[in-house]
Parts: sequence; C-alpha cells; structure tokens
Amino acid sequence: MRLEQADRALESRAEARAPAFASTLARHGLPPLRRSAPTTLQVNVGKRCDLACHHCHVEAGPKRSETMDARTASRVLALLAREPRIGTLDLTGGAPELCAQFRPLVEGARALGRAVIDRCNLTVLFLPGQSDTAEFLARHGVRIVASLPCYTKENVEQQRGRGVFAQSIEALKRLGSLGYGRPGSPLGLDLVYNPLGASLPPDQSELEDRYRKQLRELFGIEFHHLFTITNVPIRRFAHALAREGREAEYLALLVSHFNPAIVPELMCRHLVSVGWDGALYDCDFNQMLDLPLAGRRRSVWDVESLLALEDEPVATGSHCHACTAGAGSSCGGALA
Repeated sequence: MRLEQADRALESRAEARAPAFASTLARHGLPPLRRSAPTTLQVNVGKRCDLACHHCHVEAGPKRSETMDARTASRVLALLAREPRIGTLDLTGGAPELCAQFRPLVEGARALGRAVIDRCNLTVLFLPGQSDTAEFLARHGVRIVASLPCYTKENVEQQRGRGVFAQSIEALKRLGSLGYGRPGSPLGLDLVYNPLGASLPPDQSELEDRYRKQLRELFGIEFHHLFTITNVPIRRFAHALAREGREAEYLALLVSHFNPAIVPELMCRHLVSVGWDGALYDCDFNQMLDLPLAGRRRSVWDVESLLALEDEPVATGSHCHACTAGAGSSCGGALA
C-alpha cells in the first residue's frame, strides 16, 4: 500500500509539471484521441519476471505474484474468436512465459488463425521448466519481440543486471538455430532498444544498421527488425528520474519534441490492452497507471464485443507525451 501511495504521489507530481496531453493536442489544433476499430489484442498475463530492469514500467520482478488464471484466459480467447478483424494476440508481462496460461493462449490463438507475438526477455529461456520454450514458440510460429537494449555488454547490464548480456546472446543464438531471424524465415525475430536514461531514442533505421552489423560480426546473430521505444515516465523509470532530480527535465524534453504528425498512428487507437485480472485499458502504460478505458472500469466479462469499443475516447495523461515525442514510440517501435 505504501508503494502504491508513493506511485500515485509521483504520478500526480508529474501531471502537475507537464501540460495535460489533451492540452498539447489542442494547442496543435488536434482533437482529443478516440479509438478506431481494434486490430491487436495485447494481454499482460502477469508481473512475475526473472529480471527487475531499471526502466520497467510494469515494475515486474521475481517477487511479483500477479498472474492470469485459466478462466480469464478462456474469456480472452472467446472474445478473440468473435472478432476476426483482430488479427494479432500480443502477449506481454513480466515474462509472459512464466504464466501457466501462456501456452494455452498461444495454442488457442493459433488455432483461430491469429498471429501471436511473445514479448520475451530472452533470459527466461534458461529458467527451470523453460527448456522447451524456444521449440514451442517455433512450432507454433510465434513472432518473438525480444528486449536487447544495446549490443554492448556494459549498457545491457547497466539496465538489466549482471550476466544478462551473455545469456541474451546465447538465447538469440539458440533461437537462430531454430530459424528465428534468418533472412526469408517465417519465424519473426525483432529486437527492442530503449535509452539508458532520460533521452530520446536515436534514429531507428540507423541504429538497426549498427545492431545488425555488430550482432552479425561478433556473434553470427540475425534478426528482422529493431524497434526503438521511448522510456515512459511511470513506475520504476519514474522513480529513477525522481532520485536523480530529472523528472521535470525529462517531461520538458518529451513535451518540447511533440510530433503532431504521428498522432494518427498511436497504438492506443487500434489496440486493446487486457490486464492479468481481465481489466480493459487503452495501452499497457495506462494499465500500469490504472487508467481504464474511457474512464469506466470494465473487464473482459463486461463486454460482448471488443469492436464495440470503437470511437470511445482514449484515456490520456502527461505520460502520453513519451509516445508522441520525436519519431514517436509504440510497441512496434518508431511511428514516423
């Protein structure tokens, strides 16, 4: 409870120091955000993770116990089955593979003919009980979006902990041996970069070229795409900014780099986010701030059709400036 109160105080302070996102839109002659028809269902299956990364907006870690149960997972698949226009089930966490419902969700979505994304931290593949996870993912044609915040050991371990870089490289090699990331392979492998601290990501295409060159030459690793994601000033990253006294500086950076051109492409407009308990949100960031869809608390049990959410207003806050700064940011990388 004390931690939750601290989070609320930190978030209130951030709101006070930056203009409301709706105000920023209005200053640029843009209307409030409204949802379009959803095409992606992103499900956060739990907050348990083997890592506790400094930038994690979920505040996931080994001691977290929140996890999706079988009843909620079945309801998610039932809603997905009703909406053929929702083509992708995007599974995240924590480390989603540690949830007992991860494999039933993958198998159920693939049986429905939907694409599945696994947002994998790579090190999870070496945990007890995960020895066949890579093969499971390959067998079901799951696209892997893997966190690798740099191609150097120093930067990765500064964010994610000692020993993580070597395990990440070994995991990528293992996935490569199954066909992941290879040119022409249907087994998609994308990597995710985020800055070490209070800065915007560099140009995505240029950084992708550097990643490809370094990983290929040093380790023989191939991948399909690199996604650059801006750190969102909530939860663990917000606490880090507060400790450094850089909250106001970072929020000012985001606001000053607002890019109106990418607003139509924001992921919150076409994505539905589902929490481990079945609650509905516009995005994973809103989920961590407990900002429900259109300001009304609803869950997968309260809706009969996800398409009925179309044209509802998107819940916003000062943290939304992270997704609209510079080249923009989404779960699929830069938007510009």
